[in-house]
Amino acid sequence: MPVTYHKYVGLFRNSAVRQELQTLDPIRDHQRMVHLLTAYEFPFDITRALELALFHTYASPRVSGLLARTGEFERHGQKRYDDTSRLISEFMESGYDSEKGQRAISHMNHIHSHYKIDNSDYLFVLATFVFYPIDWIRQYGWRQLMASEELALFYFFREVGRRMNLQDLPDTMADLRTMTDAYEDRYFRFTDSNRTIANATVKIVQGWFPRFLHPLVQPAFAALINDKLRMAFGYEKPPAWFIALTTGALWLRKWPLRWITFKPYPTLIAKTTFRYYPDGAPR
Repeated sequence: MPVTYHKYVGLFRNSAVRQELQTLDPIRDHQRMVHLLTAYEFPFDITRALELALFHTYASPRVSGLLARTGEFERHGQKRYDDTSRLISEFMESGYDSEKGQRAISHMNHIHSHYKIDNSDYLFVLATFVFYPIDWIRQYGWRQLMASEELALFYFFREVGRRMNLQDLPDTMADLRTMTDAYEDRYFRFTDSNRTIANATVKIVQGWFPRFLHPLVQPAFAALINDKLRMAFGYEKPPAWFIALTTGALWLRKWPLRWITFKPYPTLIAKTTFRYYPDGAPR
């Protein structure tokens, strides 16, 4: 049975987690490595990174157009967010070969089967799940990822892609980055559907905060994305002081987290509250 770790004195990080990660092979052990990264080392960071990864995909009219046509984001935004978050968390926490992981991927494939989605769109979305956690942790994480951990994320999602029946999966992260850049150069542009789905996402997040903070949510999103995405959403670049304040706050939080963590250890779905399912999501 895999080891379950506990915090020191209920507050301090357990260095044994990182010590185990250092012994693991990203090709052979990437399911265990992703579990340790999401459940112990970076639960907050990976969650935020995957939220931004999904936001990033809405800059493609091919993605946002489909979501706008279904109307799900506008009518049932929080439910769709929770359902997506829970499915991804399920196979990242338990592994894609576990019973829970297989069930989550099978359910995801069933949902997608109702729509005509091009393979290149699938690959693009999959790529954001690899690169956003890596790039976010590189900037805001309490420590840097080891090269083996970055590779583990790549190999993990490549295997998820295979179980989603994706074709032409790149063999290396460099190839995946090249493919993603080419996709964005070809398809990224402003459309009303981009703006509609981006605004629907902002509305979801506004619901997590008191009303007086709602006007800050959209500028915060705009502060955390690049100019290419702002143009695709029709968002203005926030003032330099607001960007510095937003990114600075995220940068500063990483210093105490080198030693302490307030997240459950491990952080698991069973310990997570989903806003649309306050009594627990249906199994």
